[in-house]
Amino acid sequence: MGEGQRFDPATVMNLARQLSRKAYVPPPNDLPDVFSNLNYDQYVAIKSQRQPIWNADGRGIAVEPLHRGFVFSNAIDLFLVEDGVVRRVTYDPAQFDYGRLALPANLGDVGFSGFRLVANSGDGKPFDFAIIQGATFFRAIARGQNFGAIARALTLKPADPKGEEFPVFRAFWLERPAIGSNSITVHGVLDSESTSGAIRMTFRPGDMTIVDVETTLFPRVTIDHVGLGGIASTYFYGPNDRSNVDDIRPSVYESSGLQMLNGKGEWLWRPLQNPNTLQISAFVDQAPKGFGLLQRDRSFEVFQDDDQRFDRRPSLWIEPLGEWDQGSVQLLEIPTDAEINDNILTYWRPKAPMTAGSEVPFAYRQYWCWTPPERPPLATVVTTRVGRGSVGRRRRFAVEFSTEALGENPPQDVKSVLTVGPGSFHNLRLWSYPERKAVRVGFELDPGNENACEMRLILEAGGKPISETWLYRWTP
Repeated sequence: MGEGQRFDPATVMNLARQLSRKAYVPPPNDLPDVFSNLNYDQYVAIKSQRQPIWNADGRGIAVEPLHRGFVFSNAIDLFLVEDGVVRRVTYDPAQFDYGRLALPANLGDVGFSGFRLVANSGDGKPFDFAIIQGATFFRAIARGQNFGAIARALTLKPADPKGEEFPVFRAFWLERPAIGSNSITVHGVLDSESTSGAIRMTFRPGDMTIVDVETTLFPRVTIDHVGLGGIASTYFYGPNDRSNVDDIRPSVYESSGLQMLNGKGEWLWRPLQNPNTLQISAFVDQAPKGFGLLQRDRSFEVFQDDDQRFDRRPSLWIEPLGEWDQGSVQLLEIPTDAEINDNILTYWRPKAPMTAGSEVPFAYRQYWCWTPPERPPLATVVTTRVGRGSVGRRRRFAVEFSTEALGENPPQDVKSVLTVGPGSFHNLRLWSYPERKAVRVGFELDPGNENACEMRLILEAGGKPISETWLYRWTP
């Protein structure tokens, strides 16, 4: 579906379907050396010299094609849809300022690696609200935020002994927004050794940027480890995990925890860690109502980082559209010794495999936000602190919950309910701080000879839960 043809979303679906019936062909490795050997600073020095597409048309949203180079080696075909007609975006070297790079005379058509979406809201302060670039990765932010967590259109076999499979985007068709519109619809084709797929994403930028994602997969082979609604982020260290840290900053992380609202209506909170060994957690569920990686710490003092401003990174909440069947929210925590690595990955893993030759549709809504639209009507965890215990291998924990109801007239019968297995806990105590609208729970974990202990903590009053459920896995 190329230059001058009428656009039909069904054609994108057919292209993906036809692709699945052919043998997988990896993207060509044809990036000129001058771009393939760039470091990060050299790559970001490549700047577009032209206004973003549709910028001067009063469309509300504009598009900026992104150059190939650095780790972004795969080329994508980029098309616009204007008045129902497809128009190809052609590569022109004159469109870019290459800084100090010495370009060969016969550069040719290098192509694009992706694109950036820019919102022109009419207040004189346009902002880049989304970037679609690399594999099947894309990022978005709410107004006033810095880019952080990365969404994955498809995750295949992460942490597999034979290696993870990384699908790629092949082509995109961007529908020109109506004048004054605050949304843009993007159609794409993705491909990998195991499956092809068609994707439709509708972006609505603002103080909370909302993205509706609709995907249909066409598996070439039966796949038993598929990740939907994938999110990658970074957790380097924080108050629960500061071993071997020598840094002026008290904390370094883009996301503080994994929030889940399971099919039974229970709110769960799992603080993130940078473990010494790979940790894989599975939270079994049916018909989940939502999950996501959240940045709950919005105070500069938590990070003391003038450059990265981790307090301005987005939370990303995933809400299924339509009922998802049995499966689990998977969490991978990967050891890292550098903050530049995305060492956290979460996604929904369906229990049933996707069979060869089938067509598998799924849809979800993303909220790139400061705070998700749906929040626990309960006390939430504001801090998890971990340190050396009193003797031996014991570890001391302090978990603080906060909500308005714990303020001036808190319940008098608040108690903490803690379970540990394997291992045991000691010195369980609770302190109430009405001036902070908070309750702090302290205890010591004694793992004995175990190398992994699962913990579960909740506040109760009047025999009923008054907090979300805190989950934690201790490992040495």
